[in-house]
Amino acid sequence: MAGTEDAYTAEPFVPKRGGLPALRKAAADCRGCPLHRDATQTVFGAGKATARVMLIGEQPGDQEDRQGEPFVGPAGGLLDRALADAGIDPADAYVTNAVKHFKFTRAEPRKRRIHKAPTLREMTACGPWLAAELARVEPELIVVLGATAGKALLGSSFRVTQVRGTVLEEEIHGRPERLVPTVHPPPALGFARAGRCPQAVLRAEDRDGAYRGLVSDLRVAAQTLT
Repeated sequence: MAGTEDAYTAEPFVPKRGGLPALRKAAADCRGCPLHRDATQTVFGAGKATARVMLIGEQPGDQEDRQGEPFVGPAGGLLDRALADAGIDPADAYVTNAVKHFKFTRAEPRKRRIHKAPTLREMTACGPWLAAELARVEPELIVVLGATAGKALLGSSFRVTQVRGTVLEEEIHGRPERLVPTVHPPPALGFARAGRCPQAVLRAEDRDGAYRGLVSDLRVAAQTLT
């Protein structure tokens, strides 16, 4: 499949048959866009095929790229805590990202890798993987984590601040879906709540307010599932 990355679509790599294990195995060899060149590995979704709720974030971060699993960094720890506080068992959720490879930049060689937002073209290229995950899991509800994930699912006009904490009904990849948008758990917030982040990153009241807002949105999702 040499040269397929120039077409910016993962479609040739997505198997038509098989469950989540088959998808995960095939995704490891995805070359559907140039992002695979610099990333350590593909970071596919994780969770049960019977999950009632699917959480969709933007893209893997530094720790996710290194470990090969979604939401294992500080933002993931924060998300698990917020889900539990909202009444959703994290073990019952399927978590994934709109883009499966880590996009980053470096100020200098060998320096820390700095997250860089994927483009709409890169998100569209990865869309076939997300469509396949939705078809296998068939979640009752999708929680959209942040503006980038929302744009990947609902188009470039999506604004998370306008619809967060509400239940939307939209057609996503040919399937009618219910969605609850919220903010993406920021890594800085996760570090700060764990006591490992300088106070200058976020003031205490901002941290607490942001966390309460996230939990409030997730409670809407929990109520929708009951």
